[in-house]
Amino acid sequence: MPTPEWDIPLNLQPDPDDYDFDLEAALRAVVGVRTHVPADAFTAGTLGTERTGNGVVIREDGLVLTIGYLITEAEQVWLITHDGRAVAGHALAFDQASGFGLVQALGRLGVPALELGDSDALAVGADAILAAGGGRHHAIETRVVGRQEFAGYWEYLLDNAIFTAPAHPFWSGSALIGKDGRLMGTGSLILQQGDGKKRTDMNMVVPVAHLRPVLDDLLTRGRAAQPPRPWLGLYAMENEGGLVVGGLAERGPAAEAGVQQGDRILGVGDQEVADLAELWRKLWAVGPAGTPVVLRLGRDGSKVTVRVTSADRSSFLRAPRLH
Repeated sequence: MPTPEWDIPLNLQPDPDDYDFDLEAALRAVVGVRTHVPADAFTAGTLGTERTGNGVVIREDGLVLTIGYLITEAEQVWLITHDGRAVAGHALAFDQASGFGLVQALGRLGVPALELGDSDALAVGADAILAAGGGRHHAIETRVVGRQEFAGYWEYLLDNAIFTAPAHPFWSGSALIGKDGRLMGTGSLILQQGDGKKRTDMNMVVPVAHLRPVLDDLLTRGRAAQPPRPWLGLYAMENEGGLVVGGLAERGPAAEAGVQQGDRILGVGDQEVADLAELWRKLWAVGPAGTPVVLRLGRDGSKVTVRVTSADRSSFLRAPRLH
């Protein structure tokens, strides 16, 4: 799985003279992540079987923080150092709530670890570096342009997400490094704001503040200790008319219960919902995974009620295996 040749434009790369920490050492902590997922895996159809991104070493023993969708159901994981060495890794954990993933290197990486920073203190307007594996020519100087809630269509809600611009073109699992040289977050998405000549591309970064409370659980259990949230396998979208079912996970609870693509989502139980964040909060408030969820839907000009037996999303995924 070759990595495409690309460089961040020179004028956007960080200059070591502008920083009070060892920039080159910090960037060596960022590694490439390549994974192979079986074709019959639950996420193969949506996320692919060959995935490429980044991660950052956060412990001297080779523990790597990345974004979870890169390693979900992976049967092979390779970590690529700044000098091109490939070291096998083990997909250790995936936190569904935050989206973080952890990989344990199975050999010596020989790179420094990056210390976790105080991402809560990273304010709008702060300068930072968003780095992919491969050194300074794969790093971009960026700025925090937003700190706000982010709701994803795939039953995901992140408090106080970090939004940065200019955007990094190879953002998945990239390391957001603060002016103090510490790790502030992990790159997750690229988003567009506006259109035409006024369009701005930005990255959404998951703050490391979401890692600290669950890190010990992830290391010992492979997941957070709290009961799993109810999952429906529902892809919802916001439009001018409210919320619409944009898609369904194959064999997921919502599909099995009879929810249909194109249904309008009116409420959860007797509570109305107006946007994605409200929908996911009302869903998760019903109870833990396995709790029945009553959806009120609009379909072909009529109102219908569908009772969905929720599930633990992790139960649909292949568990990581140590090779």
